[in-house]
Amino acid sequence: MMQNEFHILIVDDEPNIRSGLARGLSKVADKVATAGSVNEGLDKFDAGNFQLVIADVRMPGDRDGLDLISLVQQRKPGTTTIVITAHGSMETAVDAMRRGAFDFISKPVDLNLIRQQVCRAAEHHRLQYENHELKEKLAAAGEISGIIGNSQALEELLIQIRQVASTDATVMIHGESGTGKELIARAIHDQSNRSTGSFIAVNLGALPETLLESELFGHEQGSFTGASRQKPGCFEQAVGGTLFLDEITEIPAKSQVDLLRVLESQQYTRVGGEDQMHSDARIVSATNRDVSQMLAEGTFREDLYYRLNIVPIHVPPLRSRRGDVPLLVEYFMDHFCKRHGRQPKTVDSEAMHLLANARWPGNVRQLRNVVERVVVTSTSDKIQTSDLPEELRKGETMLNPVIRTLAEITETAEKAGIENALAANDHHRELTAKSLGISVRTLHYKMNKYDLH
Repeated sequence: MMQNEFHILIVDDEPNIRSGLARGLSKVADKVATAGSVNEGLDKFDAGNFQLVIADVRMPGDRDGLDLISLVQQRKPGTTTIVITAHGSMETAVDAMRRGAFDFISKPVDLNLIRQQVCRAAEHHRLQYENHELKEKLAAAGEISGIIGNSQALEELLIQIRQVASTDATVMIHGESGTGKELIARAIHDQSNRSTGSFIAVNLGALPETLLESELFGHEQGSFTGASRQKPGCFEQAVGGTLFLDEITEIPAKSQVDLLRVLESQQYTRVGGEDQMHSDARIVSATNRDVSQMLAEGTFREDLYYRLNIVPIHVPPLRSRRGDVPLLVEYFMDHFCKRHGRQPKTVDSEAMHLLANARWPGNVRQLRNVVERVVVTSTSDKIQTSDLPEELRKGETMLNPVIRTLAEITETAEKAGIENALAANDHHRELTAKSLGISVRTLHYKMNKYDLH
């Protein structure tokens, strides 16, 4: 049997009811079996693989339908059960629900009503199956430090992480905002022989120039107004570990010189100090900028770039690995349900389709925020499109070949321009670079970026 098939077992001592229900439900199930007593029903249940059991309460013998429900739950917890009876009462309904029944229906049975309930049960089973499948995929995806997915692009990224982690090589991570560059840096640290050391992260773009030197290299007491005590810098804190320099391309020219000096000499001094400090931190940096353009403009030093970019790692945007979206949604849904004390939630197929095909200009960070918002605001245990943010439901961020970000438009035009220039110059790279007004080095970078060979 396929694991996602839906099989029904009907247990009722009246042959006409058994056969009528079997015929009426045959179109909403992959298989329907029947039994005339509790004992026969248990034998068939044990021999088969049923996702739904429909049982009459009153049946001949020592055990009734409610006993059957209890025994089914003992044998296979989570099996969906529906109780039907001609002797309905509130006490019986409460007892049935307490034993794990999915629903309670009185005789005479309304076939349309029970078919609707069976369809609900089938949908419930399908969601449970998809949830189980997603969890298995998460485990099989080789999750590293919260990096979720099993797409080809992500698999290649994970291979790069494992390869570079075993070395002390300096790494530069390239990727759009929200793609998880710090997660990549942490994964490199966690997989390295420096994992027992500290992982120190500093966002260089958030620091004013006046504090940058002190933050990186530390300062001595009294070295400037407000320096009431000696303070170790990030390089000192990361000794034996990893120093992650986020938004590396945002640092000013003087700081670029200071940083280059430390990378070349492995020596530095605290602000206001004289003692030479030894740098023993593995450097991992990250940027969301087009570094080749900055090099061409002279806003970022080439010698510093080559020191930092010994091993470049490019993090794919979420739109290029849409197959990972369901896994990410499942991961974040589970995480935020636990964090906010919510019952586990699932996402129906229509809502998941919308999420998987959204443009996600904010990448994984934006998806994470959307899932947290839905977990907090939704009162249902099954997320539908109506629970999603309005901007997604309106399609404002849906994948659309006409609606693209400025970066996407620019990249498309740039790639086409380089292709045309290469063709016009018979793929002579020096002539092509000259015709485009860029260096041969920048041309090489662009060709690698757009896979133009």
